[in-house]
Amino acid sequence: MSSSSSSALEMEIFQYIDAHQSDFIKDLKEWVAVESDSVQPHLRKEVMHMMTLAADRLATLGATVNLVNLGSHQLPDGQVLPLPPVLFGELGKDPQNPTVCFYGHVDVQPAKKEDGWDTDPYTLTEVDGNLYGRGATDNKGPVLAWINAVETFRALKLAMPVNFKFVIEGMEEAGSLGLEKLLEEENQSFFSDVDYIVISDNLWLSNKKPALTYGSRGNACFFVEVECGSKDLHSGTFGGIIHEPLLDLIALLDSLVDSTGHILIPGIYDSVAALTEEERNLYESIEFDLEEHRNNCGVKKFLYGTKVVEHLEGVFSKRNSPNKLKVSMPLGVKPWLADFNDLLYEAARRAIKTVFGEDPDFIRDGSTIPVARMFQTVTQKSVMMLPIGAADAGEHSQNEKISRHNYIEGTKLFAAFFLEISKLHRDLHETSHTETVN
Repeated sequence: MSSSSSSALEMEIFQYIDAHQSDFIKDLKEWVAVESDSVQPHLRKEVMHMMTLAADRLATLGATVNLVNLGSHQLPDGQVLPLPPVLFGELGKDPQNPTVCFYGHVDVQPAKKEDGWDTDPYTLTEVDGNLYGRGATDNKGPVLAWINAVETFRALKLAMPVNFKFVIEGMEEAGSLGLEKLLEEENQSFFSDVDYIVISDNLWLSNKKPALTYGSRGNACFFVEVECGSKDLHSGTFGGIIHEPLLDLIALLDSLVDSTGHILIPGIYDSVAALTEEERNLYESIEFDLEEHRNNCGVKKFLYGTKVVEHLEGVFSKRNSPNKLKVSMPLGVKPWLADFNDLLYEAARRAIKTVFGEDPDFIRDGSTIPVARMFQTVTQKSVMMLPIGAADAGEHSQNEKISRHNYIEGTKLFAAFFLEISKLHRDLHETSHTETVN
C-alpha cells in the first residue's frame, strides 16, 4: 500500500470515528453504569452481567465468542462465589494477516460517591471534556476503544488488516483468579496462532504526551505479626509491666526504610539491574513534570531518592522481646520487561506519531501488572502495553476519568496500530522469505 493510499485510508477511518464519537461515549456510559466491582461479594452478579454485555458486543461485530467457566472460589469467611467466566473471542482467520490478541478487563475497583467523588461513580458524566466514572480509564474505556476501532473497519466495509483475538476477564482487580491456569490450558490451542499480545491497562507518564510501556514493577507483600500474651489484658492493670507487642512492631517497621525512602534491608539492592546506556538515552526525551505528577497524586511532596524476613528476625532478636514474631509473604509478583525494539513497539510508535503527531515516551510503569508477565511467560509471545489514559486519569481513585480526547484519539490510535502492525509484519515475512530463497 502506497503512503498516499494509506493516508487516505487513515483519513476515512478517523473521520468515521469522529462522526460516531457520541455513539462510542453512549456505549461507555452503558458499561460504566454496571457496578462490576469484583471485590464486593454482593456485586458478583453485576460482574457476571458485565461479562455478558462484553460478549454480546463482540458477537455483534461478528466475532466467535466463548465464555469459559472457571468454577468458583471460597472467601476467607467460608462463602463460596462463582468466578466470572473469561471471554475468549476470535474475529478473522486470514493466513496472510498477523493475529493480534487483546487483553482487557471489565471489573472495577470499589467506588461510592461518599468516598469523595464529585459525581455518581456509576453514571458517566462529562465535565470540561472529561468523562468521569468508575472504569472509564481502568479498564472499560480502553476495552471499548479497541472494540470501537474494530467496529470502524466493519462499518466501512474495509478489509481487516489483522486477525483479532480477545481475552477479557472480570477478576483483574481481585487477582485474576483462575486466569493463569486457563492460559496454560489454552496455550497450544487458542494462542497457537497468536503473533502479538497487546494490553491497554495503564497510563501515560504525562497528562498530554502519549507513552509506550515496556516494563512494570514487581511487588512483595508481607504480613508482620507480633504476638504477646494468650488473652486480652487491661491496659491500666498491666500496662508498663509487660513487653508491649506494638512497640516491637513499630521498631520492626521503622527498621525497613529511612526518612528518604531508602530501603535499609542489607543486600536488598544487590539484584537491581544497572541502567543500560540505551535506556538512559530513552529517558532523555521523556516528558515528566514533577509538579504535574505531584498534583495528580494529591500530595505536598515526594521522597527523593527472603532478605526481608531475615532482616526483621535480626532486628527482633536484638530487642530481647519475649513476644513471638511471625513474618509471611502471602503475595509476590515478579516484574515484567519487554524488548522495546520489538516490531510491536515500532508499529505502535508509528501509530502514535500518526494520531498524536509526536513520538511517545518509552517508559517502565511503577504499577504492578501481573497479566503482562503472565501472558509473556505462558505464551512466549511478544507482549506490549499500549495505554490511552493520561497520567491524571485517577485509576483506583476518586473521580476516575478518561478525557473525551483520549478516548476518541485512543480509538484512532488502535485503528492506526492495526494498519501499522499489519504492514510491518508482512514486510518482515517478505524479507525473511527473500533471504531464505537467496
